[in-house]
Formats: sequence, C-alpha cells, structure tokens
Amino acid sequence: MVRQDALSLRCPKDWTLETGAMEYTGSQYIGEFVDGRMEGDAEYILPTETKYIGEMKDGMFHGQGTLYFPNGSRFDAVWEKGLVVKGTYTFSDGLQYDTENWHYCDSYDRRFYTEICYGLKPAGISQLTNMDPPRKIPPGCYDCGDGFYNPNTRIVKDYNYRFLRNAGSHLCRRGNDTQM
Repeated sequence: MVRQDALSLRCPKDWTLETGAMEYTGSQYIGEFVDGRMEGDAEYILPTETKYIGEMKDGMFHGQGTLYFPNGSRFDAVWEKGLVVKGTYTFSDGLQYDTENWHYCDSYDRRFYTEICYGLKPAGISQLTNMDPPRKIPPGCYDCGDGFYNPNTRIVKDYNYRFLRNAGSHLCRRGNDTQM
C-alpha cells in the first residue's frame, strides 16, 4: 500500500508516486500509476531485496517480467494477474531448472552442478557444497544457508556481514558437521 501523503491528491488518473517507500509492505515501486494503481513498465523492490523488473497491471505482475534474487538467481516469467503462466528459474551459477529433464543432484546422480561441469575432485578431496572452493565460515559461527549464525550474539548476518535477523532455532552447518 502506498502512503497517502506520497501521492498527489489530484484526480486519481494523475496520481504519481513522489517518494519511494510503501508504508505497510516496506517495498519500493518505481513506475507509473493508472487510476491510482501500479501499471506499465516498472521496478518493484521487496524488503528482502528481491527485485521485480517488468510489466504491471492493476497493481499486479502482469506480462513479461523477471524476479532477481539477492543470491544472484533469477526467475524469468510470463505473468497473468499476479500468477505465473510460464517461467524459467536460473540459479546464480547459470544452471537452469528444467521441470521435465531435471537430473541435477537426484537419487541417480548425486554430483553437484560444478562437478558435472568441471569434473570430480581427486580421491581424498571432498566437495561438500556446490560452491568450490567452499565459503569460509568465521570461527565459532555456523552457516545457516543464508548467512552466518553467531551463538554468542544470537544474531545471523548475511554473507556480506550485514544484519539479517535475530536467531531462532534453525538447523545450521558448522564447518563439516551439522548442529541443532
């Protein structure tokens, strides 16, 4: 929802967003309004830093548009009234998800995508994640999949060491072992 003071209070057909924040969602919208609704080519940024760039209609994703995720992955899709009609998910390493012929890390082939592309490591050198070399975990911290958990401060920081959240009871990885 757009703050009422962010809109010019003329005729709704002429409403324009004057400042960036959306009070209730914490999102940002950069684009046009038609009859007071988000419409046309636009950029919509969620509080999670996920960004949509594409077409909007009646306040919803509609037409061609792409969701860009903070981890570098993306979802290119055709949208209709906010719902996906057809889309393609591409991981940050370039691997595209294929719903019909998906053979990546399944029960028949447990290799990571980087191992498929570049081959297996020599005997005795394990690859524990798709990231090679693996991410360095700060001493005394755990890798929670979206950041590092410090049990002393009970804070999770993202991989750029920015505050992400206060900790709850999540499964995290510490070095080579798993902890609760």
